[in-house]
Amino acid sequence: MSNTGFTSKLQSYSNEKKPLELYMFIDPLCPECWALEPILKKLYIEYGRYFSMKYVLSGRIANLNHRKKKNYEVIVDLWEKTASRSGMSCDGNLWLENPVTSPYVASIAIKAAELQGRRAGLRFLRKLQEILFIEKQNISHIGVLKTCAKSAGLDVEEFISDFHSDSAAKAFQCDLKITTEMEVQEIPTLVFFNENAEDEGIKITGPYPYEVYEQILEEMLSEQPIKNQPPPIESFLKYFKVVASKEVAVVYNMSISQVDREMKKLLLLQKVELLPAKYGTFWRYIEEETNR
Repeated sequence: MSNTGFTSKLQSYSNEKKPLELYMFIDPLCPECWALEPILKKLYIEYGRYFSMKYVLSGRIANLNHRKKKNYEVIVDLWEKTASRSGMSCDGNLWLENPVTSPYVASIAIKAAELQGRRAGLRFLRKLQEILFIEKQNISHIGVLKTCAKSAGLDVEEFISDFHSDSAAKAFQCDLKITTEMEVQEIPTLVFFNENAEDEGIKITGPYPYEVYEQILEEMLSEQPIKNQPPPIESFLKYFKVVASKEVAVVYNMSISQVDREMKKLLLLQKVELLPAKYGTFWRYIEEETNR
């Protein structure tokens, strides 16, 4: 499948009416949410035609009083353990060197980005996570948020205007209300709904093996789902821009050493560049225009 074909297929997923809807409850500062990215990518690539996904900001981590040093130490420990276990780098030293002063600001920024469309919001969230977990930047700083919006292809002036508007704040409050109504106590939490409004959703909290999510999809669909095959790795990279070796490994059922061998071939061809990270390995796709 060419990259054009892969891109158009994913875009068509966004436009079609789906039999299932998934609510993904997250916090932008939560390393476990970041660690779930490989599973979510695989699920979307293989079964994206069957579900739409709505990200809901829970505000759980935003409730922590980060000003106390002991809380910083708890977060550092959580980040380091999650990174070493998952292969999705999150450098806990951020909280000792450049701590996020206002988690609330990051949440409002995500809702402001979503006002430019669901896909724009998803691109912005991913960039925010990359800047936070890989680059150790303070995502409550307005300059960092502007850079993030530009990298995600947003209209930056519109983003800043929306960021300061009541609309973004109200959208965040709406997310907090949904979190309460659905009795979500932990993050990440995924809730699966089908078209029958009378049926209760299936709630799954925390990370599970991919086969668990796959099984829930199959149970909730009235038909046997057809699994899509992933595109060539280069098309995957071109679409997502920055990916971890762990993400490639999960999506393509490869070992990390196999992935790194494939990525080194693309590195020699100057198709990708290696991004420094404390845990795991990350790669950025080099656009052809910048490679000329």
